[in-house]
Amino acid sequence: MYDAQDYELEHWKKRYDFKKMKAAKDQTKQEPIEYRYNEFELISELEDYVNSTYAEHYSKNKFQATEFIIDGGHGEGFCLGNILKYTQRYGNKEGKNRKDLLKVLHYALIALHVHDVEHEDA
Repeated sequence: MYDAQDYELEHWKKRYDFKKMKAAKDQTKQEPIEYRYNEFELISELEDYVNSTYAEHYSKNKFQATEFIIDGGHGEGFCLGNILKYTQRYGNKEGKNRKDLLKVLHYALIALHVHDVEHEDA
């Protein structure tokens, strides 16, 4: 029987070193999660989207504009502002555009990174 755990293992085998993944999974001794909201596939889609942004015009010369904004001390506001922008834009520009939701999630990940960097002592 091909269950969610098998699907998950097959997916990650294609993306990452299977031996490292299996070792990490063995350490957790956790039962596979039966996702109810398609989270596994959606997280994979988000990963593909984030990866694609590194090949876009925003990352010319191997630097993204976001890096300069974060280095200037404005990362949190920039990320939260973009989350609001793309949340409000969803459904208004090009209809219910899935890419706007992916952008919201991407900026949320960057905001988490900024938070962790700024609060590493906390």
